[in-house]
Amino acid sequence: MLKRYFLAGIAGLAITASAVTTVQAKSLDDILSDGVIRIGINPNFPNMSTRNDAGEWEGFDIDVGNALASAIGVEVEWVPTETPQRVPFLATDRIDISLGALTRNTARAKLIDYTVPLHTEVLAVLTTDKVKGDKWQDFNKDSVTLANMRGNWTVDWIGENMPNANLELVDTLADTVRLVGQGRADAIVENIDFFMAFTENYPDVNWRVVETPIFVAYCAIGVSQGNDNLTEVLNISLFNLHSSGMVNDTWEKHYGAPMLRTVDPDPYF
Repeated sequence: MLKRYFLAGIAGLAITASAVTTVQAKSLDDILSDGVIRIGINPNFPNMSTRNDAGEWEGFDIDVGNALASAIGVEVEWVPTETPQRVPFLATDRIDISLGALTRNTARAKLIDYTVPLHTEVLAVLTTDKVKGDKWQDFNKDSVTLANMRGNWTVDWIGENMPNANLELVDTLADTVRLVGQGRADAIVENIDFFMAFTENYPDVNWRVVETPIFVAYCAIGVSQGNDNLTEVLNISLFNLHSSGMVNDTWEKHYGAPMLRTVDPDPYF
């Protein structure tokens, strides 16, 4: 995914390409015969996937994964898969598909296959009506303080592209939003979709997202290379889930706001 895991993921790809020996993946027939599909999910990524107080998995990926398994006619085995493990787990047949905000890029596409997009990630500016600015460049000035998280790849991006802005670093998504909500920072430059749910903690703040995004990334489901029949079935299922509104409704359910850039269903995409 883009987010804070991007750099670690790219580094992991270099290791994967040279050190992982690809194992024959389970075919769709194998999955149907077993009656189980193994879905890789990121165990440390609310509100994509996290355990509730009862120890059960919940989140956007969980709802989508269950819907896909139902469409195929099998049960789900959830496999906790850290960000750098997603490609190696597919290549070594430890999972059948990978969720977890898996951004499409050319480096990964050399090692795995992708379905059509499941959702987007929008790098944009989240701020309030008290701060002026109609494009991200308007926030590149010394009178602006940006909130971000330690270790995020966007910290380096801001340093390179917005060097005039001040940067205040914290440890969590909630803390990042809190800085802006309490007026201790002016804006957040990040993959804003993942921050929207936390704005609900500050109902008296008039939040706004700068209309023009910096860029939009498309996240899809990862599948082992050459597993074409499984990919085709997933694509058809995703078309149905997008067309019914399930994907967008589920996103809003877990993130408290609509996806900033939705995926338009296309039966031939």
